[in-house]
Amino acid sequence: MTVSDDSGKIAIFQHKKIRRQIWQGEWWFVIVDVVAALTDSPTPAGYLRDMRRRDVQLHELMAVEKIGDKGGGQFAPPLYLLFDTSGGKQKLMSWNTEGIFRLIQSIPSKKAEPFKRWLAKIGYEHIQEIENPELAQKRMKMIYRLKGYDEAWI
Repeated sequence: MTVSDDSGKIAIFQHKKIRRQIWQGEWWFVIVDVVAALTDSPTPAGYLRDMRRRDVQLHELMAVEKIGDKGGGQFAPPLYLLFDTSGGKQKLMSWNTEGIFRLIQSIPSKKAEPFKRWLAKIGYEHIQEIENPELAQKRMKMIYRLKGYDEAWI
């Protein structure tokens, strides 16, 4: 995703707008926007309902009331956050980055495949770095070089 405006409230993925905002220090994305961007469904809310029916685990993760009553879990439950819509400000179901990644895993779409491959690659690299911390150090040095930091500082 790339940021499309200076306000940081809209991201663009393959020419589709995904509303987002920072809430309590982390990004939260409008769930139906992500579904719409990855599926081209004319009814992303209906597509999401069908996904939840097929994927019981996803349904349980997204069941705000159930998770709130249980005291949470590994995933933060989706929240209803205020966003601008064509009908004015409305509360829309939003999920943090970790939740959105879990959602993407449940979408059987060609457009979701690049995200899935990227997640798998990141997971694999993280396991390698745990086994060999020198790899993490090399990666961080490369990141600082790409950001333009002075070699002496690195």
